[in-house]
Amino acid sequence: MFDEKKTTAPHWSVGADQEQSSHIFDKTSISDRNTDCNGLFGDSRAFAPESDRSIDSGRPLTVAEQLQIYHDAKQLKTVTMSELYEKVFQTRPPVIEGLLYPGTYLFAGAPKLGKSFLMMEFAYHVATGTSLWGFPVRQGTALYLALEDEQKRLQERLYRMFGTDCTEHLHLATRADSLSGLLIDQLERFVRDHPDTSLVIIDTLQKIREAGADQYSYANDYEVIARLKEFTDYTGICLLLVHHTRKQQADDKFEMISGTNGLMGAADGAFLLHKDKRVSSEAVLDISGRDQPDQSIYLKRNEETLVWDLEKAESESLPPIPDPILDALAGMLSGEHPDWCGTATELAEVLKTDLKPNKLTMKLNINASRLWNEYGILYENTHTHNGRQIIFRREEKEA
Repeated sequence: MFDEKKTTAPHWSVGADQEQSSHIFDKTSISDRNTDCNGLFGDSRAFAPESDRSIDSGRPLTVAEQLQIYHDAKQLKTVTMSELYEKVFQTRPPVIEGLLYPGTYLFAGAPKLGKSFLMMEFAYHVATGTSLWGFPVRQGTALYLALEDEQKRLQERLYRMFGTDCTEHLHLATRADSLSGLLIDQLERFVRDHPDTSLVIIDTLQKIREAGADQYSYANDYEVIARLKEFTDYTGICLLLVHHTRKQQADDKFEMISGTNGLMGAADGAFLLHKDKRVSSEAVLDISGRDQPDQSIYLKRNEETLVWDLEKAESESLPPIPDPILDALAGMLSGEHPDWCGTATELAEVLKTDLKPNKLTMKLNINASRLWNEYGILYENTHTHNGRQIIFRREEKEA
C-alpha cells in the first residue's frame, strides 16, 4: 500500500483500559462463552461503575443514605501495589485498529477544510464495518451529531460520498441539548438503546458548550472535556469532538487548537487536519494520543465524491519487546489445543519456568491486554469451586 519502512501505520490495539468484571466469568467452561468483543471485554457500554451510580429508583434519599454518601465522600479510596497487581485489566477493542480507540478525542481543523466529510467517512465505515485506508474496522453503531447542518444537506453529502449503499447502523441528528443541559442523558439513552454503539461524533464543540464569560478559561475547557471523558470511560466508546484551529501558527501544530491547553490536557488525544495551501486537494491528518504512537496520515480528496483517500501514512513504529513466557504460552495454545485451564502451579510446570506461581500470576495479570492484542489470547484469573483457576482461550480476532 505504501513504503513500509517509513510510512506504515502499525495496528496498535490501545486505548482506555477496564478491569475485568466478576460477572464476565460466570461459567466454568470458557468454550461456551460468547466470542463477540462486547462479551470478551465486559458489559460496560451502558452503565457507569457501581461506585459512581446514583440511586435511580425515583424516591428521595433517606437521611441515613445521605449520611452514608457524605461519609464515603470523606474517605480517600486507595489500592496497594499488591492489590493492584491482583487486578486484571483488558484493553477495550479499537474502533478502527491503528486509528480510533475508545476515549474522548478532539478533531480540529480550520473552517471549511473538509472536517465534516472526513467525520462522515469515519462514521460510515464504522457503521458498515468496512476497512478504512487499509485499517481494519470493528463494526458498530455510529452516532453523528451534525449540529451545524440540516437533514437535506446531510442527505446530499451522504449520496455524493457513498451513493445508495445505505446502512441502518449510522444514526444522524441535527439537534442536541447542551453539555450543561441534557446532552449526557441523551447520549446515555442512545447507548442504552443501541448497546453496540462504538463511535459518537459531535460536530461541533461550540454547539454543545454552555455560554459564559469564562468559557475559554483553562478550568472551563478542562471541565468540558472531563465531563465527556467520564461518559466515554464507562461506556467504552470513542467520541470525536470536532473543533476549530486558530489562525496563529505554532511550532507544535496541536497548539493551534482553539482554546486553552485545558482541552488537550483532559482529552485522550487529538486529530489535526491541515493543508499547506487552502485550495489544495491534499491534506495531512496528524494524530497524537496518550496511549498510541504519533502518526501523520497524508490524504487526497476525491473531487467527484469528496471522499478523503489515503496517499501514505507515517508512524513512529516501536516493535514490542519479546517475552519468552508469553511466546511459550502462545505456542502452547496453537493448533488443536486453543484452550487451557489449571492452577498457576500447573502452568509454571507446563511452561517450565522458574517463576514462582504467585509471580507468574502477577505477570499474566499485568500482561492481559498484551496477550489479547498481540497473541489473540483471552486470559482469565478467577475463583471456581476448585479454587483459583487460570483460563486461556485463543481466538481469531475480528477484523
